[in-house]
Formats: sequence, structure tokens, C-alpha cells
Amino acid sequence: MSVLTESTIIDRLKSVKFPGYSRDIVSFGLVKEIKLSGGDVLVRLAVATSNPSIPEAIKREAENAVSTTPGVSSARVIIDISNPPDTGKGTAGSAVTGIAGVKHVIAVASGKGGVGKSTVAANLVAALQQRGLNAGLCDCDIYGPSISLMFGATQEQPMATSDNTILPIERYGIKLMSMGSLLDDSSPAILRGPMVTRATQQFLRQVDWSGLDYLILDLPPGTGDIQLTIVQTVALSGAVIVTTPQEVALIDARKASAMFAKVNVPVLGLVENMSFFVSPSDGKRYEIFGSGGGKREAARLRVPLLGEVPIDVATREAGDRGMPVVLEDPKSAVSSIFLSIADQLHRAVARVT
Repeated sequence: MSVLTESTIIDRLKSVKFPGYSRDIVSFGLVKEIKLSGGDVLVRLAVATSNPSIPEAIKREAENAVSTTPGVSSARVIIDISNPPDTGKGTAGSAVTGIAGVKHVIAVASGKGGVGKSTVAANLVAALQQRGLNAGLCDCDIYGPSISLMFGATQEQPMATSDNTILPIERYGIKLMSMGSLLDDSSPAILRGPMVTRATQQFLRQVDWSGLDYLILDLPPGTGDIQLTIVQTVALSGAVIVTTPQEVALIDARKASAMFAKVNVPVLGLVENMSFFVSPSDGKRYEIFGSGGGKREAARLRVPLLGEVPIDVATREAGDRGMPVVLEDPKSAVSSIFLSIADQLHRAVARVT
């Protein structure tokens, strides 16, 4: 029979994820003490949070993980709960604060990749700017940045002041920050989790975002480290979920929505991208990925369907040229949809703040 050790318990606790996310409670440093007395195990955890459901879920999962460990006769988990400290730093359960000089921070998220989230984020920030609002866009997809390309800023690099404040790139009156402006086209961002977290915090906290009505965050797909860093440290006014009509995308959109619900961030609405395609030759409408999925999901989530954005060649070409279609052709049908989304978003933010 193997001897029960502290490392054995640690390994078991690594299976306990922080609620709604992919990282475990060990990697977040929540485990403070482990006591072994024969087959009796006492685990002490520390969580700084104002959400009571988080420690409840962690306690339940941790006790289950430890009690099912071979050699354990009894398992007890104690969680020391404290209020979040007043700091912009931290991990799971740490303080949530605003971004200096920004009135509203909006996350644009999706449960999976390939749904056109960055295209939506780029045109949404452009639409807000077209409505006379000061808007900025932070590309939080560290591994797969695309915002610098969509705004024609791949050859521009941000500068820094003497006090290490980063000055964002400005294109078309919009403040931008993206890893794509720091790396050339062929250079990948080879970073481990802690470095990604640090880079995300630098983009949010060290960049001069002052004077903005809206800062749009283009999140990477999924519910991983970057999303956790943001929702646990940044006071979000709300989130917009991007999906396509097909069920495989809607399943992941539900996960993204659930992530924000767990941290009490309001989902302001859902955008159905790639909703349909209109043939330029005969004007016939083709619903390539199905129909009505976004509307049904919005109803299920009890949030507005902000807009149905079609597959549009001009929108793709505009992004590839470095100017979102809302700026390149503000009177196009697709631009009108994005402007309507921006209007609805602005009204929704006014209701929840």
C-alpha cells in the first residue's frame, strides 16, 4: 500500500478547477496548509472573494477529490474567506477595479474560435466612434492577435513614456493595443500562463487609455487564463457574446455566458455573426450555418439579440486592407447593422450602470 503524502493530496487538488475556468486551485495558490494524521486529512484554503458561491463550489469539489484518494479515511476542507484587497493585481478572487480614464469596459467574447469575434469587436468599436463616442480597443488574444491587421497597424509600435506608461497606437481616432503590433507576422507569442497573465495586465493597466467612453476588450475564445485574469481584476460594464447560428457554436456561447454569470458581469446581448449570405449575382439569401440559432439562444439566455451580421465579402476585404467596413463604407448594409448594435449596446450599458 502506498504511503499517503502531502504531494499526493496536492496532486488530487489539481483536479479541482476554479469555478468556470480551466486553471486549478493549486496553480492559483489557494492551498495554504495540508495536515495528515493517518488517514485523516485537513486542507486549508484561502480565497479572497465577495461571491459566496465560489468558496462553496471549491469546498465541495475539494472534499470530493481528497475523500476519494486511496488511503484517506476522512477529509475536511476549511476555507478562509476574505474580502478582495484593494489592488489591481491578483489571481482568482482578487480585487476588481476600473481602468483609469475609462468610463465603460466591454468584453467581446465567444466560446469557440472561428466565429468572427475580432471582426465584430473591430467594427463595434468603429461604430461607437462613428456615434461620437471616444472608443478604444484592446486585443487580449495574446496568442492569436488580429486587431493590428484589421486597423492597418502592423508596422506601428506603441511608445512608452519615462514612467513606463505605454502610449497606445491611434488609428482613425481609435486607441489600439495588440500583441500584433509588437511582433512581426511570422513571430509567434511563445508565453507560458503567468507571462500571458502579466502581458494582459500590462495591456490593461500600463497603457494610457485615458479619455475613453468605451474600451472594448477582444477576448480570446474559450474560458481560460486570460478571461480569468480580466473578469477577476477588471470592473466590466458588461459583455457581448458572439456566435454563429449553428449548434456547435451555440453550445460554446452558453459556456461563455455562464462564465460571466459566475462573476456577476451582465451579458448585454448576443451577436449572431455569419448569419446568412446574399448572393451578389441574384440577391438570393443562403443560410449556410442554419437559421434562428442566435435568436433562440438569446431568448434562452434572456438577453437581447443585438444583431444578425451576414457573411459579406466587402467586410472581409475591408478588414484585410486595414480599415473596418464601418469606417470604409459607413452607409453599407453591414455597417448599418453594426451601427445598430452599437446603439443598442450604448442603451444597454446605460440601463445596467
